Amino acid sequence: MPLAYIGLGSNIGARETLLKTSIEKLEAGNDMTVTKISPLYETKPVGGPPQPDYINAALEINTQLHPGQLLDRLHEIENDLGRERTVKWGPRTIDLDILLYGNEVVDNERLTIPHPLMHEREFALAPLSEIAPNVEHPILRKTIRELLNNLESSSG
Repeated sequence: MPLAYIGLGSNIGARETLLKTSIEKLEAGNDMTVTKISPLYETKPVGGPPQPDYINAALEINTQLHPGQLLDRLHEIENDLGRERTVKWGPRTIDLDILLYGNEVVDNERLTIPHPLMHEREFALAPLSEIAPNVEHPILRKTIRELLNNLESSSG
């Protein structure tokens, strides 16, 4: 089964409970297994309107789902947990993003893998570096640790 990496975030409601519940829902089926969970990170929002801080994490999963099927599953879980898509980069109960899916590159109207802003987002790279520091970004050809170090050194 391919390894995929999922970014999680929440800044509305019981943030830690929502992250935990989303992980439980991912594991509920028989088509994926969560193999690693990062520590939780409290982060400031990036972009969008003024909003509360986020709690972010990353997961490593083994999955039988193809990328589009995985995206559908993530959207189902977001909907189940009250996600509303009203404001771009707005506050949310839960946000589940496919960061990486093996070494695959996907770019279509529904889905872009690797996540197109991952290399610019410390809230994605920091938790991901805890569980997959040596995994290589299939386009940028740098490890997650290198991407995080580059981002940290460029931000001061």
